[in-house]
Amino acid sequence: MKDGPNIVGIAALIGDHARAEVLTALMADRALTATELAAVAGVTKQTISAHLAKLLDAGLLAAERQGRHRYFRLADRDVAQLLESLMGVAFRTGALRHRLSPREPALRQARVCYDHLAGELGVAIHARLLARRALAPAGDGLVLTATGHRLLQQLGIDTAALALQRRKFCHACLDWSERRHHLAGAVGAALLGRMIELGWLRRGKGSRVVLVAAHGRLALQHWIGVLTEEPAERGPSAVPTPRNHPRQRTPVARASGA
Repeated sequence: MKDGPNIVGIAALIGDHARAEVLTALMADRALTATELAAVAGVTKQTISAHLAKLLDAGLLAAERQGRHRYFRLADRDVAQLLESLMGVAFRTGALRHRLSPREPALRQARVCYDHLAGELGVAIHARLLARRALAPAGDGLVLTATGHRLLQQLGIDTAALALQRRKFCHACLDWSERRHHLAGAVGAALLGRMIELGWLRRGKGSRVVLVAAHGRLALQHWIGVLTEEPAERGPSAVPTPRNHPRQRTPVARASGA
């Protein structure tokens, strides 16, 4: 039976090596120029122009012009979710790169999944929020409980404003490297953004990697009891953290069992 949408065209577009590299690079939710994407894909500017035109026509990419430059990004979060799901299947089936990037360990520890936090740290935060009953399963998504609202407000996040956004408020996203869930939706995006503003986390230059500052490790431990691995960089020795934090320590690897 030939029912439902035809996935052949989209699958063929994503399956091309150069276009797959472009789409993966844009998973960092940063707009890039055609020149930058040509370098990522390892092709000429003329070739990348043809690839980008196909991805734009298919609705996988969006573009905007600023001055002399034209910037490309993923069309929407649905495209990002599709790519993250494909990465999960590829990882599970052993379809790994022949040469792993030097950033691979850091990428698995903490990375951006479009606009929210993924990797070992993202999974640990999601697990701790569940253990603290800040999140509760509800249908095919998650509900932020009264405890959850309070914990986010401790960080200065306006949860009432988040609820007004035209997107899913709070849901779980399957992590390709951990094979467990991390937090997505408006809540997940706001949490990542706020932790970056507080200086707990920092985006790695030119990649999806998220670096954890030394004071960020302590802040996460005090906030909900997540203890990260040794920090990839040093941060200030003293940074204000929200008040009334639980003192329980939960290593990232055992977060879900807390």
